[in-house]
Amino acid sequence: MINFIENFKAAPMQTTFSILFYPKGSNTNKQGLVPIYARITVNGKRSEFSTKRRINISKWNSEAGKMKGTTNDVRDFNRYLNSIRAKINSHYNRLLELEETITSEKLKYLYLGKSIAPKMLLTIFQDHNHKIEQLEGKEYASGTIERYKTAKKHIQEYIKLEYNVSDIPVKDVDHKFITGFEHYLKTERNCAHNTAIKYITNFKKIIRIAFANDWISKDPFINWKGKLKIVEREFLTEDEIQRIIEKELHTPRLDQVKDIFLFSCFTGLAYADVKKLSQNDKIIGVDGTLWIKINRSKTDTRSSIPLLPTALKILEKYEDHTEVLKTDRLLPVLSNQKMNAYIKEIADLCKIDKNLTFHLARHTFATTITLSNGVPIESVSKMLGHKNLRTTQHYAKILDQKVSEDMMALKNKMQFKKAYQ
Repeated sequence: MINFIENFKAAPMQTTFSILFYPKGSNTNKQGLVPIYARITVNGKRSEFSTKRRINISKWNSEAGKMKGTTNDVRDFNRYLNSIRAKINSHYNRLLELEETITSEKLKYLYLGKSIAPKMLLTIFQDHNHKIEQLEGKEYASGTIERYKTAKKHIQEYIKLEYNVSDIPVKDVDHKFITGFEHYLKTERNCAHNTAIKYITNFKKIIRIAFANDWISKDPFINWKGKLKIVEREFLTEDEIQRIIEKELHTPRLDQVKDIFLFSCFTGLAYADVKKLSQNDKIIGVDGTLWIKINRSKTDTRSSIPLLPTALKILEKYEDHTEVLKTDRLLPVLSNQKMNAYIKEIADLCKIDKNLTFHLARHTFATTITLSNGVPIESVSKMLGHKNLRTTQHYAKILDQKVSEDMMALKNKMQFKKAYQ
């Protein structure tokens, strides 16, 4: 069916706008009359409503989008349709002047005289967080979900402090709001630069959702540039690793934590991945030795790791552990909070002045265990489960810095009386 459509050039962010009248033949009444509906389309998205008028389908002019004939009743009917079109056009032009977001739904409600509740920022944020919680362990790691929750909490506190309200319409978020939030994180919340940027990046996703759904007319992040600062990552030296291995600990629980931390140092696996390791993750590799193959919790990328002798001995040590036998896990891993507390105690006992964490263990595998011993960076990247080689290359830069420092120290020691001219 061909219908009469009016097309208009829209604002820069819009592409098309049309109004179409058509008979809805599926809703014929007992008298054989069909209702005439109005359809508003903006950028391909439609909204419809009944004009509250019915006609005999044989009297409808599909090409002109109006009723056939010249009688007074026909003229009145077509004038009524034209008045609907004129009112919708008026609302459209008014929104253009105000530079507001234009959607088919908004035009429909304006014509019908109904108010549209604005989309609220924290409501959208909470809806997003609720949805990703339902995907925990499937598409999102628990740590990622917690960061989004914390980001929402910071936004909520910033709105209360800056605007003294509980929430704001998402359309009110502008460049000033974003830069103000960044300043708030760094001052009131005392966040480091990289931490602040990560929270704002979480917030940016919420704004992109609003933009994709036409709840806002433009992306307020378009002129915001957030760049992470390169942070030098700590790792253990061979001497420090040896100190931990040789340290006799006074409690079985500390000894257990020490072994699991060392397992991470010799495999490069993050805490979440070590915790979920099961018997199914052990395979015989192409070289006939035992490997670990696991999808990383954080990125869902595949890590393939041939097990070094130290890691193998740790697995063998806990084969008959009660927790391992009853859960099908490879290692008895405590909660992250308890593990980190015990690891710090181990660092003190071993006189290691570094912040020992599972992140540091993973960095140790990348640097001291593999790259320092000539393992190609491509192989290290695959074992770490990195999506991009550039991520792994950062570890190589750390080693270059270490080489430079070591050679500088050597130059200072080597003070010969005679030098080549």
